[in-house]
Amino acid sequence: MRRFRIFSRRGGDIWGRRGGGGVGGQRPLKHGLKGMAARLSVALIVLVICTLSLFSTIGITRPSHRVEVVDANKLWRSANPGGWRPSSAPRSYWPPPPKESNGFLRVRCNGGLNQQRSAICNAVVAARIMNATLVLPELDTNSFWRDESGFPGVYDVEHFIEALRYDIHIVRSLPEVSSKGKTKKMKSYQIRPPRDAPLSWYTTFALEKMKEHSAIYLTPFSHRLAEEIDAPELQRLRCRVNYHALRFKPHIIKLSTEIVDKLRSQGHFMSIHLRFEMDMLAFAGCVDIFTPKEQKILIKYRKENFAEKELVYRERRLIGKCPLTPEEVGLILRSMGFDNTTRIYIAAGELFGGDRFMKPFRTMFPHLENHSTVGPSEKLEENARGLVGSAVDYMVCLLSDIFMPTYDGPSNFANNLLGHRLYYGFRTTIQPNRKALAPIFMDREEGHAADFEDRIRQVMFNSKFGGPHKRVHPESFYTNSWPECFCQMSPKDPADKCPPDNIMETLDGQLQNEESDDLDPSNMSNKSNNSASGSTGD
Repeated sequence: MRRFRIFSRRGGDIWGRRGGGGVGGQRPLKHGLKGMAARLSVALIVLVICTLSLFSTIGITRPSHRVEVVDANKLWRSANPGGWRPSSAPRSYWPPPPKESNGFLRVRCNGGLNQQRSAICNAVVAARIMNATLVLPELDTNSFWRDESGFPGVYDVEHFIEALRYDIHIVRSLPEVSSKGKTKKMKSYQIRPPRDAPLSWYTTFALEKMKEHSAIYLTPFSHRLAEEIDAPELQRLRCRVNYHALRFKPHIIKLSTEIVDKLRSQGHFMSIHLRFEMDMLAFAGCVDIFTPKEQKILIKYRKENFAEKELVYRERRLIGKCPLTPEEVGLILRSMGFDNTTRIYIAAGELFGGDRFMKPFRTMFPHLENHSTVGPSEKLEENARGLVGSAVDYMVCLLSDIFMPTYDGPSNFANNLLGHRLYYGFRTTIQPNRKALAPIFMDREEGHAADFEDRIRQVMFNSKFGGPHKRVHPESFYTNSWPECFCQMSPKDPADKCPPDNIMETLDGQLQNEESDDLDPSNMSNKSNNSASGSTGD
């Protein structure tokens, strides 16, 4: 403990200072009282300084009050919607796609299942603004998953085409063309789109190439359209694709439902996306907690797959860039009030570092399951591989009572699920603030565990748990599509008003009228005049 002692400028102890003022060194009583008051004032100042020093030494920044205990049972229910409900239907005039398009749009969606999912949404928006016919998106499954199933092996193609019939034209493949008496598949002009391209890039450069070549091929197509666009109807189109048109194939739905039913047969269950995997740990630069051999593996993986950058573990951890360890996840849940009877579904790839990292978590929460353990193992192992396995994990996490991601950036799986669960009735999510939690865990590791659970609760209960909230950069539109893809029945702002209940009938009527007009020769000249005058309705 630091000790303070105040000295005079002359070097003598202020409490022992002697000197004149009165006869023989004795001061008059009046002056003595004044001196005593002055000395008491100085003593008070010293006492305050010492007190502050003491508290700074033991950590005055730590919470000194106990946090109100929140009943964890309440988290099994969905968050308060605040009068909002999901709605991605158009709220203004939304004409059907013209019968004649400007050409064909091909895209190759790279990355994992959920990165590809976002790319598909962007491809539909691009096709809409370009008046292009979208060729069924290609999934770059071989390089990432070594899985050749592609779009038709994961998604319900017929449903995808039917669900978007009011928005764009979709074909399964490029048509065949005749040239010099021979029939062959149409060729497409390949373009590498800029990252986060604005809408204007598609309606100018890309559209010009499409009209010139009849078909263009955009590859790679990951994050190739800006997420924040000032066009609410196009944002709602993204939601129609993501939450309605992209439906997994029946066997994936069936498999996921069987898992959910079995988990829920014994009560509530939560799902956790445990991103404690080699690629993410190497990317984050969080290697110090591993053995020298494991560190070499992570460092080698990072050099081979990511840009060179000096990363300091402690610094990375303090800014929240390290994925939570399984033990930290368990400590968070226990601090929040979940007990060892809680059923937990783990969505994860192969966890790095072996079972020694899972053992503390399993000790706290023994009822852990994954898609290989919860059901008939042979059937699950046969079906839950590659993209299909990721799709099953996605569906189980979507339908779980509570979802908790341990690392949400960059993690398309977690980010998309957060957005989907928000849209799916504000289902409860637990989002750990890793930056706020890091010093608490580090204190515990250094032997300072006082008020540990109170400090954890103070961080964790400062959350909306999946309720509607304003999207703030860098939060992704796919993580939070509020308010564009939500509405209110009794809104204060007319822009938040829900569309009419018969909106689908209206869209269907518009589509039928468009098809009837295309078949009526007498309307062809009128449509040409309208197009020339710019009357597109967009």
